[in-house]
Amino acid sequence: MAPINLDDELNNTLLSFSDIQAELNLRHARDAMQEVVEHLDLTPEERSGLEADLGGLNQMLDKLEQTRVQIAVFGMVGRGKSSILNALLGQTLFETGPIHGVTRQTQAQPWQMNEANALVSYRISQVELIDTPGIDEVDGQTREQMALQVAQQADLLLFVIAGDITQVEYEALSYLREAGKPIILVFNKIDQYPEADRNAIYQTIRDQRVKELVSPNEIVMAAASPLVATAVRRADGSLKAELTRGEPQVEDLKLKILEILDREGKSLVALNTMLYAGNVNERVVQRKMEIRDASANKVIWNGVMTKAVAIALNPLTVVDLLSGAMIDVTMILTLSKLYGISMTQQGALDLLQKIALGMGGIGASELVANLGLSSLKGLLGVSAPLTGGASLVPYVSVALTQAGVAGVSSYGIGQVTKTYLANGASWGSEGPKAVVQRILASLDETSILNRIKAELQAKLELKPNSQSPQSEQQT
Repeated sequence: MAPINLDDELNNTLLSFSDIQAELNLRHARDAMQEVVEHLDLTPEERSGLEADLGGLNQMLDKLEQTRVQIAVFGMVGRGKSSILNALLGQTLFETGPIHGVTRQTQAQPWQMNEANALVSYRISQVELIDTPGIDEVDGQTREQMALQVAQQADLLLFVIAGDITQVEYEALSYLREAGKPIILVFNKIDQYPEADRNAIYQTIRDQRVKELVSPNEIVMAAASPLVATAVRRADGSLKAELTRGEPQVEDLKLKILEILDREGKSLVALNTMLYAGNVNERVVQRKMEIRDASANKVIWNGVMTKAVAIALNPLTVVDLLSGAMIDVTMILTLSKLYGISMTQQGALDLLQKIALGMGGIGASELVANLGLSSLKGLLGVSAPLTGGASLVPYVSVALTQAGVAGVSSYGIGQVTKTYLANGASWGSEGPKAVVQRILASLDETSILNRIKAELQAKLELKPNSQSPQSEQQT
């Protein structure tokens, strides 16, 4: 009986635990992604502009379910990106040619498991190779967006150069490094350099150019489509050198890729899909908040103008106060529905009371204005017949001022309510009074007041120092 090698047993046990953990990570990521996809809860308006992100979520879920690793290649035009992928595949599936920039859009092909990479086949179901256009082939902004989108979805990035790295390549490599994915820097076309020159270029790249971006063991040399000089005999019997395509030299690159897939393939898929989902979720939340904020501002302004009109037209102090409070409550209830938070009328009244207590200056000024200006407004309205309508001009002026003050108050209440609801019906760590005062301090009361007066004049068909149609009839 052969002796048991304890080191081998320990290594096998550790590998088993590693495989189990990787599988658990994959399942957790799959469940979390499924939860995200099924509970997006977006309106058609909120989905608009997010189609690519939402489609990417479904693609990432499919990728998790199939345990599919995606490897994307980047580089400048003419560096041999497509040739590298064809060499890995063992067949020409990605288009190559002498024309500048053959690859015009992203392409993908499956990398079939065979004897050479069977060591990872039980861990990874599928491997997909993705070719991208040259980083110098499209305008800068489009290039960055395309690169970022592909890099966010891919699990492993190959960056191909064909000599000493250029400034454009360095900037692109730096940009891709921010995606947080493993990167292999591929020094391609080494067959075009004498061995001494090739080694000198490699050492310069490794020790000077990219040492802050990639480690030495992330740099691999290759010759995806090497040119080999072959002696050919002419008709006259003399010999000539003829260049032909030799066997690809990509074994070191293939082994590096398989090493990464074998060690952390499943974990890479799980981690990258969740990172992608997190980024998309941030954009979805931002989109929802932007749309809800815009809708909330419309609700608030409608409440402001409704309250301003009601205050302007009502000559009775009690009616002013009651109608104003009811309009504020209705506005709060409408905002709560917009943010998907259940609230009763009593809850809206309680919230209005908390906001009013914290409003200080505006709340007090509104109360004084309503009590004082309503009395003055009522007096001017009653005296109109006695003065032959002369008191209607100051009546309108007082009504507009009172309506403006009430509108500013309502605007402040609406903005505070919006913040409270957007925060999940919570005041956060600050407390109600602090939140109210912070928001009120950011409001331009003068600007809001002028806007209210201008819209109110237009709505009531009033002009400064003029009479309304009703007053003209009375006079």
